[in-house]
Formats: sequence, C-alpha cells, structure tokens
Amino acid sequence: MKTLILAGGKGTRLWPLSRKLMPKQFIRIFDNTSLFQKTMERALKFSNPKEIFIVTNREYNFRVLDDLNELGIDVPKENILLEPVGKNTLPAIYWGMKIIEENYGKSKVAVLPSDHLIKVNEDYIKAFEKAKKLATNYFITFGIKPTRPHTGYGYIKPGERLEGGYKVDEFKEKPDYETAKRYVENGYYWNSGMFLFDSRLFIEEVKRVNPEVYQAFEEAEDVEKAYEKVPEVSVDYGVMEKTDKAAIVPLNIYWNDLGSFDALYEAFEKDESGNAIRISGFKGDHINIDSKNNLVITERLTATVGVEDLVIIDTGDALLVAKKGETQKVKEVYKKLIEKHDERALVHRTAYRPWGSYTVLEEGERYKIKRLTVLPGMRLSVQRHYHRSEHWVVVRGTAKVKIGDKELLLRPGESTFIPAGVIHRLENPGKVTLEVIETQIGEYLGEDDIERFQDDFGRD
Repeated sequence: MKTLILAGGKGTRLWPLSRKLMPKQFIRIFDNTSLFQKTMERALKFSNPKEIFIVTNREYNFRVLDDLNELGIDVPKENILLEPVGKNTLPAIYWGMKIIEENYGKSKVAVLPSDHLIKVNEDYIKAFEKAKKLATNYFITFGIKPTRPHTGYGYIKPGERLEGGYKVDEFKEKPDYETAKRYVENGYYWNSGMFLFDSRLFIEEVKRVNPEVYQAFEEAEDVEKAYEKVPEVSVDYGVMEKTDKAAIVPLNIYWNDLGSFDALYEAFEKDESGNAIRISGFKGDHINIDSKNNLVITERLTATVGVEDLVIIDTGDALLVAKKGETQKVKEVYKKLIEKHDERALVHRTAYRPWGSYTVLEEGERYKIKRLTVLPGMRLSVQRHYHRSEHWVVVRGTAKVKIGDKELLLRPGESTFIPAGVIHRLENPGKVTLEVIETQIGEYLGEDDIERFQDDFGRD
C-alpha cells in the first residue's frame, strides 16, 4: 500500500499557538513530537519510506525535511510534492495520485491528514486491511464511531452493508446540537477526513464527476500551470459527495481533528478542577486559585483566579483569551491580522529556518534584538539589507563571518558590525550549536528586507 500525507494546511484556527509559517501539523503539542511526525509513524505501518508521498507547500518544505530527519526516516526528496499555492484537498490528492501512478502504476493509496491526533490500536490496522479490499470498487472514507453528539464534525450516514463496511448513504455538514444528538442515536459516523483510494479508479472518477480538476492536471504543461487553472475544492465536495462509489469503513479508535481550542482541551489530561495546563519556556508556570475547566497554554507565569471555561493561550508575543464554545471564531482574529499585514499572523517570536532558528528577544522603534541559533555545519545565505545594520555577539560556539571581502572567526564574547548595504554571511564551522545575539538598527526591520546572492537551500 502507498500512503499520501497531506501537510499543507495553514495555522488559522489555533492562533497564536500556530501561525502561517508554523501550522498545527508541525508544532509540538504532545510529547515533544509533531502531529506530522505521528502521522509518518502511522504511515510506516502500511508503507515503506519510498512508498510514502507528502503534499505540502513550498514554505513548509524545510519543516517537513527537519521532522523526517529527526525521526531518521529517509523519504526520497522527489516524493515531497510542493504545491505552488494551496487549492484545498482535491487538487493535492489528485496530484499525489497522478505521481504515484507514474511511479508505481495502479496502486492502493491511503490518504492521511497530518494534523489529527489518532491513537492506533488493532482496530486501526484491521480497518485499513478491510478498506484495501473494498477499494478495488469503492472510494473508502473512514468513519469514527461517535462518543457523544458533537457540533464541530461532519457526519456520514451508512447505507447498504458491504463486506467490511457500508455504502455511504449521505454526507452531513456540521449540525447543531439537537441534530447531532439525533445522528448519534441513528448510528451515523463522524467524518474522519482519512481515505483509501485505488489510484486508477480515483483518476477515472475525477474525470467523470469533476472534469475541471482532471483537465487542469492532464492538459497543463507543468504543475505551475495546473495550479493556475485548477479550482479550489475539497475532496469531500468535489468527489465523495458526487460519486456513487463512496463507501465507509468504521474505525473504533481515539480520534480528534484538533480543529479548535475546544478540541485541544478535550485531548489534554485535566487536573482535579478540570483544568488542562501546558507549560513551556524557561519561565513558564501556572497558579490556580478557585478556577476550573480552563485550558491554559503559557510560557510565562500565569495565574487564574475564580474563572471558569476559558481558553488562555500565551505565546510571549500574543495573548488569546476566549470562552470555551466560541473558539471556532479564532480564525476571524487570524483574518484581521492578515488584513493588517501583521507579522504575528505569520511567525512566532521563534521562527525556524533550514539552518536553525531565530528568536525575537526585544524590539522597539528602530531596533530589534534576536538570538540566532545556527546548527553545526550550517550557514545562512549570502545576503544584504538596505534598511538596517546588524551587530553580532557570539555567546556560544564559533562563528565564521564574511563581511564584504573580509573573513574572520569569532568566539564567545567577540563581536562584529555589519553596516547596511554590505554583503555578508554567517556560518557555523564547528560541531556545537552556534548562538549569536543580533542587534538590528534601522528605519525598517521587516524580514523581507533581504537580498540573497547565494543560498544552500535554494530559497529565492
């Protein structure tokens, strides 16, 4: 069996915990392991690394590579498909199916979102084995047996019984509570967003029920042109709700799509007062006085006094306080930040790069202070800035610095100055992580004030 992992989603509903450049699938919410990494581990139960394909966008390429490297999983680079622009799940899946067909011919393909929390058990394995047999003639979606009425999930009504599953009688959108209660009583399933397809059957059916998607990929000269033409459409709406070949295989497992902070609260363990607390950072701590049923994620000292049913998310550069039951509206906050061109929609104080990371420690009018962390053997691009100068102080490791035609080695406590407009590069030639404090001074300190002349990672 081949596996296609969808890893291109953006971080809108869990802001400020997730951001556009560090979405839900890559943040370390559980056990210091990303949801993407957990998805990879599930994929290995049915596919070897060469049979795993990943669809993501170009901005996340290095996050994918870093997570794979941390796990020691060698997925061929050509199996990582980088979308030029996100167009929802159907174009991503179709492109993946097309590539799998070209590499392996007719194949059974499991399609897995990378941002769900799933606890694998024997039923998970058996369900995929049943689905593999059914997928010769049907498009398989996996249904989760509901534990309670839930208004945040779509539902599937099972129809005629098949060996190992049922034909899909009807897909239902997210209901109100009373409707959800009726669905659960009548044996409906939650729509998990996981699928298993026969690649040849899938391509042929898309050609029949959604010819726009088929033509965009089959007639375009390359993937860039295909994504210019293809409509933005989900696989549920574009195929599953239109085909007469949809079938459902029940899954009796723990599953949570983590689609809101309410869902995140459900996934965490609670204390005796019903509070779910997650502490991160050197100064993170929580003091509770007569507060209950709250979700608190913080990296600083946070005290809650006499409050109930709140979501409190503190990431150092942003604070979210929301009432439980209202957290689906967080995406509206994200939208407003995008409209204002606010960088806090895009990145955290700590931003990850292929060479390491940087953390914004302090900023004000005309200055910004960062901590740069450069991994052993890595180097930043050859670059220059037009609106800012930079002062570097080494606090750990050894820095190899090139400024114009001058090259020097800096050790802890030593420093150098880079004037605006001068071409420069920072490199870690050693075997320990390099840490540098960078002070930027200038009239404009945005991350887009950069001109690259050479880059080891192929960035523009």
